[in-house]
Amino acid sequence: MSEERTQQVAVNRLPVTVGAFFRAGRERLRLEVVSHSGRMDRVLGEPMVYRPGLALTGFYPHFASERIQVLGMVEHAYLSTLSPELRRQRIAEIFSMNIPCMVFCLKQDVFPEVLLAAEEHGTVILRTDMLTRDFTHAAAFVLEELDALRCRVYGTMIEVAGMGVLIEGAPGVGKSETALGLIKRGYALVADDVTELMRDANGKLVARAAEITRNFMEIRGIGIINVPSVFGVTSIRGEKQLDFVVTLKRQKETDGELDRTGADKLHRVFLGVEVPQLIIPVAPGRDLVNLVETAAQEHILRASGYDAREALEQQIKTYQEKQQEVK
Repeated sequence: MSEERTQQVAVNRLPVTVGAFFRAGRERLRLEVVSHSGRMDRVLGEPMVYRPGLALTGFYPHFASERIQVLGMVEHAYLSTLSPELRRQRIAEIFSMNIPCMVFCLKQDVFPEVLLAAEEHGTVILRTDMLTRDFTHAAAFVLEELDALRCRVYGTMIEVAGMGVLIEGAPGVGKSETALGLIKRGYALVADDVTELMRDANGKLVARAAEITRNFMEIRGIGIINVPSVFGVTSIRGEKQLDFVVTLKRQKETDGELDRTGADKLHRVFLGVEVPQLIIPVAPGRDLVNLVETAAQEHILRASGYDAREALEQQIKTYQEKQQEVK
C-alpha cells in the first residue's frame, strides 16, 4: 500500500431514501409496510420527521413536504372527526405535494383515503406500535446517522483498553497480524483492512466494518477467519469511536523522521476531525502487539493529563538542582 493509498479517503454523503430509512429503522422503530405500491427509492429532501397537524386543517404555507410525515394520536383523531369528503380532500392535497413517506404511530388504522392517495402517488405508508414522541425521537437518530458525512479508510480498527485504535500501514506490514495478537489478549475487532468512518452530530468519528466483511479477517498464510467463531462473541464490536491512529512503517521509511522523545504531536485528519497519531517503526523481532497495546495505554495516560516526557524532564531538572546544592 503506497503512502497515497494509506491516506486515501472516499468521502460521501449518500442521498437518504425511504428504503434506506425503512431498512435502518425496521427493528429499532418497529416499522411495517402498509402500502406495497410505494416507491422505496424516493429521496427525502430533508431527512427529518414532521407532524402535519396544520396541513391537515388546510394550512399549507411552510408545510415541510420533503420530510417523513408522522401521524400520531392527535392527527388521527382530528382526521376521524372530518366528513369522508373533507378527509379525502385534505389527504389528497397533502399527497399531491409529493410527500415521500407517511408513518402511522400507535399501530392506528390507516384510512382508506390514505391508501388510495398513496397508490396514486407512489407514496410509502408505514406503521409502528411506538408512541409518537418515542418514535419521533428515535427516528431522528436513525435519520441523522443515515445523513452523516462518512468515508472509508484503509486500516484495521480495534478496541484496545476501551479505546478505538486504527492500525494503518502498507500491505504486508502486519496490521491484521497485530490486530489478531491484540484479540488474543482479550481486545476486540471492529473492522479489518477497510474501516468505515462516520462523523456524528457531536463531531466525533464512529468506526465500523463494511457490512459485507463484518466479523471476518484475512491473515496471510491462514486465509479468512470468522473472528467470533474462533474467539467468541466478546472478540468483536459493532462500532467504536476512533480515538487514536497507529501508523506502522518499515524502519527504513522512518530513518531520521521519528521523534524519539514523543514531543511531536502528530495527527491524522478524517472528515475534518483531527485524531492523534503515533508512527511505529516495523523491523524484524519487534513485538508490534506489545507496542500497540503500550501506545494505547500511554495515550490514555496522556488524555488524563499525564505526560511521561514532561515528568522525566521535571525529574532531571530536580536532580540537577540537588546536585547544584551539594556543590
